Formats: sequence, structure tokens, C-alpha cells
Amino acid sequence: VQLQASGGGLVQAGGSLRLSCDASRKFSSNDVIGWYRQAPGKQREFVATITIMGVTNYADSVKGRFTISRADAKNTIYLQMNSLKPEDTAVYYCNVRQKILLRTFDFWGQGTQVTVSS
Repeated sequence: VQLQASGGGLVQAGGSLRLSCDASRKFSSNDVIGWYRQAPGKQREFVATITIMGVTNYADSVKGRFTISRADAKNTIYLQMNSLKPEDTAVYYCNVRQKILLRTFDFWGQGTQVTVSS
């Protein structure tokens, strides 16, 4: 699957952004779809995931501020980010993790930069 992320930008602390990620195919029951981020000099870290059944999971650092959602008709996932903090500054990547039998496949988008100024 090919993924295209968009929606990043520069925002002041306390502001909001909505990221989008368009997938080249429909999501399936084998998929866990999510967002990860990587700040300069740091490892890529988990932000949020959503399953085909709508079960969500969030990193503690973003709980209550970020919301992940899906638009299945558009093959698109979103990340609504509110109350942004300077420490949210990172490149955000969308991900589809596909599980088939005993194997796991990871697909990544190209990333979109989010910069939060203080």
C-alpha cells in the first residue's frame, strides 16, 4: 500500500492541526493504521493507532489532545492535534501494519513536518 501524508505546518503553542494520510487501497481487517513521529535526534515513536473495528490507542503524551480517525470511503486516516506543545515538533509518519498469517508488513508514508513554536 502507498501512503501520502499531508497537513503539517507551523503553528503556535496551543494551536491545532489536522494531518491526513491517503492510502492507495481500502483498509482491511488485517490492518492496524496509525501515526508515528520522529523529532530531530530522536527515534521514531508511536503516537496513535486505530483498527478496522475502530479501536484506538494513544501514547500517553498525546492522550486527550490528539484524535485519530478514519474515513473508509476515502481510504484516508486523520490525526486531529489540539493544544499543541513545542515538544510535539517532529516529522509525522502514517503507517499501515498488515498482519497476514504469522508475518507482519509495515508500510510508511513520506512524512509531514509539524513545527510548534513557543
